[in-house]
Amino acid sequence: MSAANPFPPEVVAAVMRHMNTDHADDCRVICQGLGSQPTATAAAMSGMDADAMEFLAVVDGVEVPVRVPFSSRIAERRQIRAEAARMYREACAALGRTPRPEAS
Repeated sequence: MSAANPFPPEVVAAVMRHMNTDHADDCRVICQGLGSQPTATAAAMSGMDADAMEFLAVVDGVEVPVRVPFSSRIAERRQIRAEAARMYREACAALGRTPRPEAS
């Protein structure tokens, strides 16, 4: 852990596993709508710190790093879910899509 990343590696790994297993499509939508990669065909979370989530998005068959900032610096694990849901909802809005009801 560092000042920039209050989350130990096992927490980051658990969040990545959850996002990439249960929310792979959300990762793609976040990269398309908030990560300046509108043509991404896939994405996976690759890391995070107190300020942002990081992804590897597939654009034209090439993995591109994408960093999407949180609305504010976070320090507690419970904040991660709220920020991921916010990112998804805002990405859907940016793309003109309706988010899943459970993401509200």
